[in-house]
Amino acid sequence: MNNSFRTAFNLYLNGSVHVSLAVFSLVQMTFYFCDIPFDAVVSALAFFGTLFSYNFIKYAETVYKLKGVFSKNMKAIIAMSLIALTIAGFSFFMLQFNAQLVTLGLLLLCLLYAIPIYPKIPNLRNWAGIKIYIVSFCWAGVTLIVPIVNAGLALTQDIGIKFLQRFFLVLILILIFEIVDLQFDDKKLKTVPQTLGMEKTKRLILLLLIPFYFLEFFKLGFQSIQAWNNLVIVALVLFFTWKASPKQTKYFTLFWVESVPIVWWLLVVGEKFFS
Repeated sequence: MNNSFRTAFNLYLNGSVHVSLAVFSLVQMTFYFCDIPFDAVVSALAFFGTLFSYNFIKYAETVYKLKGVFSKNMKAIIAMSLIALTIAGFSFFMLQFNAQLVTLGLLLLCLLYAIPIYPKIPNLRNWAGIKIYIVSFCWAGVTLIVPIVNAGLALTQDIGIKFLQRFFLVLILILIFEIVDLQFDDKKLKTVPQTLGMEKTKRLILLLLIPFYFLEFFKLGFQSIQAWNNLVIVALVLFFTWKASPKQTKYFTLFWVESVPIVWWLLVVGEKFFS
């Protein structure tokens, strides 16, 4: 990997473009499975809103401490984030009113996640054991509920099943992240691997894959091909779970693990293209 490509690739990962593409992919799956026409506004909000949110959570404190003395990469990330915030802002005002309310609720949750409520009360990100559920809820909300509400569709039991499936998938991927980050995470966070240990966390992932997979059979308009697609995702997650350890590099999680939603969408695209 030459230096130019490595620099660009690191910016792609560290600037949260890859994770934003993962969120974008899940939004496209919602359009497909809920028979919603492609919505550029919701897609832009999901992609650019994720890019800004992730970069804000990761770098806001660093930017504040550096006080204007930034490296080239940091300047690029700040520029990307400001552009993303602008596009996400315009997209928000183009949403339907009810979708705006849902988005504001999720935004509030993100702000509480990143910013301390009070000097003596830490942000939700540092509350022991709660982080993974907030992130999973926000991903499921942004990628499923916002597109549904913006399209004027009802929040039916079928949508609830889809929400749970998304929630479980993101929760599983975060657990893999936490295994890899085991040596870096503050012990006060009491992450699942810190509490249960690495091997028991891997068993928990295997357990969570069961509802993720079998919820598919309870969806309205069940498609057998999607059960096969989900089996591919289960196999991919099993492989990543097997390989997960604190010895892995950042590319393992930031690129490969975060690619799972993208692969899931590409399977759907491929099935639609060849059918």
